[in-house]
Order: sequence, then C-alpha cells, then structure tokens
Amino acid sequence: MMRAALRAVLLLWAAAGTASACAPDALGTARVLTLKREHARYGTAQYGPLPLQKGEVVLTFDDGPVPGATDKVLQVLAQQCTQATFFMTGANLSKYPELGLRVERAGHAVALHSFAHPSLKSMTGAEQLADLEKGTQAFARVFGHEPAAYRFPYLEETPPILAALKDRGVTVASVDLGIDDWAPNDMRVDSMVARLLDRLKQAGGGIILMHDANGPTGEALPAMLKAIRDNGYKVVSLRWEDSAGLSTP
Repeated sequence: MMRAALRAVLLLWAAAGTASACAPDALGTARVLTLKREHARYGTAQYGPLPLQKGEVVLTFDDGPVPGATDKVLQVLAQQCTQATFFMTGANLSKYPELGLRVERAGHAVALHSFAHPSLKSMTGAEQLADLEKGTQAFARVFGHEPAAYRFPYLEETPPILAALKDRGVTVASVDLGIDDWAPNDMRVDSMVARLLDRLKQAGGGIILMHDANGPTGEALPAMLKAIRDNGYKVVSLRWEDSAGLSTP
C-alpha cells in the first residue's frame, strides 16, 4: 500500500512539473479517468465503450518498448504535455526494462500485450496460458505489480485467456479506431493523419490504437497530435485503482 501511494504521489508531482512547462498551444490532457481494477471489457471494435464524452480520445500504443522508436514517442508526448497508455510485450520489457520504467515515470499508464505477441488462435490453450503467465511475470519484475489491463495481440481474443483474465480481475482493452500504422499500409505522415481524422470523424472519439514500436508512427505523431488538437478533440488519461482504492498506472 505504501509503495502504491508513493508511486501515485510521484506521478502527480511529475505531472504537475510537466504542466507548468507546457506551451499555451500544447494538446495537454483534459482529465484522468480512473477505472476499477476488475475484469471489464472496453473498445467498440469488440465490446462496449469506455465512459467517455463526445470528442474525448484515449491515446494507446502497442508492441514496445523499443529503443529509438519508443523514445521518439515519449519525446513527442512530453512536448505536447499529454499522456497515453502503453500496452507492452513481456519480451520487450525483459530486454529493455529501463525503457519500460521510463514510460511509467513519465506519467503514462502501462499494461500488458502478451509476452511474445503470438497469434494466440494458432496455439493450444496451455500454450496461450503459458504466454500470459510469462508476460505477467515479466511485467511484474519491471513494475513491481501485475498488469491491470491486457490487450490481445491482433485483437484476437480466445476463451482460455479471457477466462484467465477474468480470474485475475484484469481489464481487457480493445480499441475504437486505429490508424493502420504498419507495413504494407501507406506510412507517410499525411496518410496517417488523414486516416486518423477520417476515423475520428466516424467514431466521434474513443480509444485510438497506434504502435510505438514502429518508427514512422513516432515521426507522424507531432502532426497527428496537432490534428487532434486543431479538430477539438480532448485527451483522457487512463488509470486503474489498486486493491486499496488508490490510482495506479
């Protein structure tokens, strides 16, 4: 409990320090949405919506942490004084634990995206659960606690993993829209911005899927965040309560 409380205080202190340095035209973070630590499912691509207001968005990044690519994303987010949720693979956390901690220390929420990013549907139930356990252990070694949320690789949910997440009280995070920021899609900055705005217009806001492991995403991120701001969307930062009711990343 004391460790969780200290983490919450440090994150609030870091956020306050960042806010004081924000440029007047920075995107910023409009509010923090604290969710219960429970087995819930969000994201209209598969489930129900987060309790967001019209025009609110949640920035999420998958597949990191990856040196260079994740560093660029963190730099851009810091410049815009805005916060995101990073769904990390256990394999990359095992390779780059300090980079994972940098994400958390910058005030962003951290969650799990499997261990090895496999196609779970091609695996036996036992193999799927082994990947989940390995990913959970890797996450806990870095952050000192198990993940509060999980995103399926390729959004391919499976009954064995769903059942295990329910038993663990872990939230399943799907998406409301994505920008298709992976090859062989068009990865030019203008194209990614256009896809983002088109899909935001259709959805009205929601959970945005991006990939910090992809270099072109970081290069396009300044333009995408500017487009979000210029079109009147507001960023919501996610947090989860711990067992003591405190807000944690």
